[in-house]
Amino acid sequence: MHDIKDISLAPGGHSKIAWVKQNMPLLHGLEEEFAASKPFKGLRVALSIHLEAKTAYLCLVLRAGCADMFVTGSNPLSTQDDVAAALAESGINVFARHGVSAEEYDIHLRRVIEAAPDIIIDDGGDLVSLIHGEYPALIKNVIGGCEETTTGILRLESMERDGKLLFPMIAVNNARCKYLFDNRYGTGQSVWDGINRTTNLIAAGKNVVVAGYGWCGKGVAMRAKGLGAHVTVTEIDPVKALEAHMDGFSVMTMDEAAETGDFFVTVTGCRDVITERHFNVMRDGAILCNAGHFDVEVDVACLKRIAVEASEQRANIMGYTLSNGRTLNVIAEGRLVNLAAGDGHPAEIMDMSFAIQALSALYLVNNRGKLNPGVLPVPEEIDQSVAVRELGHCGLKIDALTEDQKKYLGV
Repeated sequence: MHDIKDISLAPGGHSKIAWVKQNMPLLHGLEEEFAASKPFKGLRVALSIHLEAKTAYLCLVLRAGCADMFVTGSNPLSTQDDVAAALAESGINVFARHGVSAEEYDIHLRRVIEAAPDIIIDDGGDLVSLIHGEYPALIKNVIGGCEETTTGILRLESMERDGKLLFPMIAVNNARCKYLFDNRYGTGQSVWDGINRTTNLIAAGKNVVVAGYGWCGKGVAMRAKGLGAHVTVTEIDPVKALEAHMDGFSVMTMDEAAETGDFFVTVTGCRDVITERHFNVMRDGAILCNAGHFDVEVDVACLKRIAVEASEQRANIMGYTLSNGRTLNVIAEGRLVNLAAGDGHPAEIMDMSFAIQALSALYLVNNRGKLNPGVLPVPEEIDQSVAVRELGHCGLKIDALTEDQKKYLGV
C-alpha cells in the first residue's frame, strides 16, 4: 500500500539510498545481522521520521529483520518524493508526499497508525499522540516505541506526568551517541548547509542570532562562528546563557538581538520565540529560519498578517514587506530549515542515531512485557555498543582499564 507522488521517480530515490548506504556502515552491519536473525518477524513497525534517503535506509534495515513497515514523514516539506517512490517500489507501505496540506499530513499519520503497529518509531511525537488520543483500542498491540527528538520527548514527558503514556517509549534523543553528535554536529552542519544553499549569501562578517543554546543551538552557533559570523545567543536558562558567554558568544535578550541580526536561527523547541515586536525592529533584509521541530518558533502567521506585501525572493524564501518599508525574509515557511531547505544531517551522523533507533527497537522486542509504561533511557549497553562500532569503523583504538584500575574505581 502506498500514497506517493509518482512511482516513476523511484530510480532517483534508489540512487540516493545507495549513496547513503555506502556511508552508513553501522546500519549496514545491522542489516546483515537482522537478515540472519529476523528479530522483527511477524511485527508491524510504524515510523514517522523525515522521509529522505537516510530514513529510507533505516526502514530497509528494519525490513531486513522481517518487520512489516508502515512509513510516513514527520514534516510536509521534508519528504523527498523520489525516496518515497523507491521505498514503495521496494515493497514498503509508505504514505508521504512533499508539500501536502495539514489535512493530508494527518491522513498519512492515520494510515500508519491504523496498521495496528507493534512498535512505533516517532520524530516529534505525532504518532504517539495520535494513537493515545484517537485510537486507544490499538494501544494494546504496542510493545513500545522510540522517540528521536527533543520536542518529542518533551511531549512524552508531559503525557507521562499526566499519567497518559500507556506504553514504554525509549528516549533515543537523550543517548550520548545521539545528542553529542546528531544534535550538535549534525544540526550545526545541516542548518548552515540549508541556509547557504537557499540564500547563496556569505555568513562571514554577518551578525547571526541563535535562539536556544541546547545541543542543537551549540552546534548552530559553533558552525556560524567557524564561518566567520559574529554570533549572539538568546536563552531563558541562566546556566546555558552563562555557558554561551564563556564559549565566546554575545548573550542578550531577543528584544535586544532583534535590532542587530542579519540571520536568525531558532532552535528552542518552544513557540513564539520571534514575534511581532521583534519583526518591527529588525533590519531590512534580515533572514529568519527555524531549526526546531515545529513551525511555531518564528510567528510566520503574524508576519503574514502584518505585512503589506509578500513575494517570493528566491526559491524557498518568502519576503514580507512591513509598513515601515523593511522586508524580512523567511526560509522554508519557518519549517525545519535543514530538511525543508536541505538534505538533513550528514549520513555518517545519522548512521549513529539510526543505529540507536534500530537497536532500541530490538531491545523493546527482546524485553516485551517486561518494561513499564513511561519514558525510558536508552540502555547504556546500546550507547556503548554504537560508540565501539563507530570507533572500529574509524580505525580508532582506546585504552581499557586494568584490573587494578577497576578495583580502584570500584567498577
